[in-house]
Amino acid sequence: MTAIDDLHDRGQSIWLDNITRDLLDSGQMQRYVETHHLSGLTSNPSIFDAAIATGAYDEAIAAAPRDGRSSEDVFFDLAIADLRRAADLFAPIHERTDGVDGWVSLEVSPLLAYDTASTVAEAKALHERAARPNLFVKIPGTPEGLPAIEECVASGVPINVTLLFDAAQYRACAAAYLRGVERRVAAGLNPAVDCVASVFISRWDVAVAASVPADLRNQLGLAVGRGAYRAYRDVMESARFQALQNSGARVQRLLWASTKTKDPAASDTLYVEGLVAPLTINTMPDSTLEAVDDHGTVGEALARDGDDALLARFGDAGVDTAALATTLQRDGAAAFVASWTDLLARIDDQLTGAEGTR
Repeated sequence: MTAIDDLHDRGQSIWLDNITRDLLDSGQMQRYVETHHLSGLTSNPSIFDAAIATGAYDEAIAAAPRDGRSSEDVFFDLAIADLRRAADLFAPIHERTDGVDGWVSLEVSPLLAYDTASTVAEAKALHERAARPNLFVKIPGTPEGLPAIEECVASGVPINVTLLFDAAQYRACAAAYLRGVERRVAAGLNPAVDCVASVFISRWDVAVAASVPADLRNQLGLAVGRGAYRAYRDVMESARFQALQNSGARVQRLLWASTKTKDPAASDTLYVEGLVAPLTINTMPDSTLEAVDDHGTVGEALARDGDDALLARFGDAGVDTAALATTLQRDGAAAFVASWTDLLARIDDQLTGAEGTR
């Protein structure tokens, strides 16, 4: 039995944090489903920027209809085409698990991270445009994103809340989800709207690598993750959620994101082996997925009550985790904007060049 088999048997979903046209065309995505228990995927602007930079989409961009359409319109055509194919690939898993698993994700424009009304409008439009029941629309868990999450859930749009960094941010997004579900119950609507909460892990250790003692390196991400897991259990076990669950609501599952190890001196399976828990998701890039399958080991499942002692040691070392969580969320949103701007510029350059040859 491999570590991938073990994770699956323990009730953790394994998703791929990547999508490219080549993964679909070559059959590699299907092979991951068959051999690595892959049951979903996530995408973000950085992933698509890297994919477009390879030139794999040049022909599709050159053939894209003009008619006054923007580079953003062309991008969403390309992304939705790929994600529809992936959603269809995962459709049997989605059906077999009654919608618990088998999801793909598409993010709203990161330029809208601080614009509630526009985020709601784009999320609804993208979900309708994609026309797949197993497609999440990703909305950042920024303060401005929280009311958008509530509104979308209340409207029945499945949401992947992205750019969460600690237990406090997770609790805020869980509260937004619960408010949306409560509105559906009050309106006599089906409360079973799917949602996941994506907590980013590795960026914590990158942020403090140069400022903490050697014995604390590569431990903050896991410590924060344990705190988020405690918050997750608190929400699931709360009377508020259980009352909604009794009406048919679903658990807003916790998803571990940013699980590729950034420090070459650390284990390349660090953020998979250290975040084992049933009814959670670990989304990982190809290299991490293959490393776990090749030489990963799975230890004890996450404890219910977090690791306050370890977090206290970081506090003693001068790390203000609450302030850093805010910074990481802001910086993460800015990084996605940079990738978004880059990919749109690539598409615009190609559209302009193609137009000149017509």
